[in-house]
Amino acid sequence: MKIRIKDIAKIVGVSSATVSLVLNNKPGVSEETRQKVINKVIELGYDYKRHTLRKTRELSKHIRFIVYKKHGKVVGDTPFFSALIEGIEQEARDEGFNLLISYINEQAVDVSKMVQLIKETPVDGILLLATEMYSKDLAVFEDIDLPIVVLDSYLENPKMDFVIISNTEAIYNATVYLIKKGHREIGYLDSSVWIKNFEERREGFEKAIKQYGFILKRDYILNLEPTLDGSYRDMNEIMKRKPNLPTAFVAANDIIAFGAIKALKEHGIKIPDDVSIIGIDDMPFCEICEPPITTLRVYKQRMGKIAVSRLIDRIIHRYEERVKIEVKTDLIERKSVKEISKS
Repeated sequence: MKIRIKDIAKIVGVSSATVSLVLNNKPGVSEETRQKVINKVIELGYDYKRHTLRKTRELSKHIRFIVYKKHGKVVGDTPFFSALIEGIEQEARDEGFNLLISYINEQAVDVSKMVQLIKETPVDGILLLATEMYSKDLAVFEDIDLPIVVLDSYLENPKMDFVIISNTEAIYNATVYLIKKGHREIGYLDSSVWIKNFEERREGFEKAIKQYGFILKRDYILNLEPTLDGSYRDMNEIMKRKPNLPTAFVAANDIIAFGAIKALKEHGIKIPDDVSIIGIDDMPFCEICEPPITTLRVYKQRMGKIAVSRLIDRIIHRYEERVKIEVKTDLIERKSVKEISKS
């Protein structure tokens, strides 16, 4: 049975923090207490050398960043992921670590074989971009004896840390913003492709609608492919059926918002005079399209840096606790939302 730091602390009669300092060869502990802890962990058969990382071996100073694609309809060469990777690269470089990037395309490779190849390259820890992953997809990574930080999706796994967008809160706030602008008929531009982020965002929309006492109209919830061409195509097909439209839409991301705006305009709908739209991500095109899109800014580079910082903390200090870090968003007001008379 694995002996934990808190078990050692209880036996020796010191705090878990003291045991952690000893195992990581850090100051702040008397020599008498240090030796007492060392003797006890050796007596218990504890792998002392493995946990005195700085003292017994050199780090490889390599971090592997794995980009996992299930279908590639969300993860791709977009400004969102470019900014995320830029933040990861900068933080790794600043901390003196080299970044190795691997791509796993579920449609093109045997995932288990690819993971086995990854295991054979010496690295100190793994960042896993899980935007398109399901919880079950994490199983092949569980027996890797390295710290793993999962980025951009919260999936059930007790062994890993997570750094994600505060999705539910973000879209809740976007919906409330429209309500405060006087909108009472509000729709949602959802993704036709499931990812955890989109599920959480839909929950935020529904929560706001219900809390403010409005009826959740299913006719106002439209499913669009989360690509520029796909969202435009799907919205164009919907508009051919001449649907009743709400006065405003919240979109699951900026790409969906942009494609929908293009289709709506081609069908004579003026943005925001006829329909207001708000997105999330704050992609660069939000500022230059017509009209400029009101959106929620996601701090993509900061997310990357936080993920790297947490991973290095786990590499160096061997923290036992696991964390879920949510990065909040900020509303960026532009021209795609109209204030209407409140009734």
